[in-house]
Amino acid sequence: MADEARPRGLGRGLSALIGEDAPRSGNRAPRTVPTAFLRPNKFQPRKTFAEGDLNDLIASVKDKGILQPLLVRPIAGESNAYEIVAGERRWRAAQAAKLHEVPVIVRELTDGQALEFAIIENVQRADLNAIEEGLAYEELMERFSYTQEKLADAVGKSRPHVANTLRLLKLPEPVRMLVRDGKLTPGAARTLIGDPDAEARALEIVAGGLNVRQAEQRSKDKKGGKKPAPTAAEDPNIKALELSLANILGLKVQIADKNGEAGEVRIFYKTLEQLDDLILRLKKF
Repeated sequence: MADEARPRGLGRGLSALIGEDAPRSGNRAPRTVPTAFLRPNKFQPRKTFAEGDLNDLIASVKDKGILQPLLVRPIAGESNAYEIVAGERRWRAAQAAKLHEVPVIVRELTDGQALEFAIIENVQRADLNAIEEGLAYEELMERFSYTQEKLADAVGKSRPHVANTLRLLKLPEPVRMLVRDGKLTPGAARTLIGDPDAEARALEIVAGGLNVRQAEQRSKDKKGGKKPAPTAAEDPNIKALELSLANILGLKVQIADKNGEAGEVRIFYKTLEQLDDLILRLKKF
């Protein structure tokens, strides 16, 4: 996509497209169209729409209507048909709220511009997870010859942020899914790039509740040939403590140690009498 065809100020998001600082005339002026005239954006970078968030938006739309116009473009060869460039969640909510019309801004946009604007809205609203964001960046680069520098400028992010987000796409699909689901942070996931046991280590990070620093240390230990620290179930010191407490209390004891920084002690009882006895014993300490 040639630079001269690209509208200015993309980092400002939809306000730049709608032209808040310019007189509203021509196809910049909002108007209403039937919801049935609108089609989803085939370049929509967001693949998942959280049901809870959508329900909140539906409730808001029922109460106050659509406050911000959707950005749409005409569909070539079809009359009274528009593709949504930005605002698909609002359109879905309007349908669920049984609104027959929604406000729109109509713009003539290329495929590259449509994808770029969809990414901008989602990124600026923090609606994309890191994997969706990376896939959207990759599509801009492959389909429309964007460079990382141009991407950074277009979406208002730093060049390192764009590079680090794209690097996540090198991870195996099971690890990507953990990032998509919010179980693994992008920072922790990046420590696994290039690791032949990335999936197993990702599950280990999730199970252990490791932060980025701890995940990085695990990665360094692996590369340096060091064995990871034994888990609580393997550590003889922990096992000795469990046995000592069990002998004192007369009940099974389990210690879950999280890398020497925090943890929990679990005491198992089978009857209410055992629980009463445990409470009496603890009161003596």
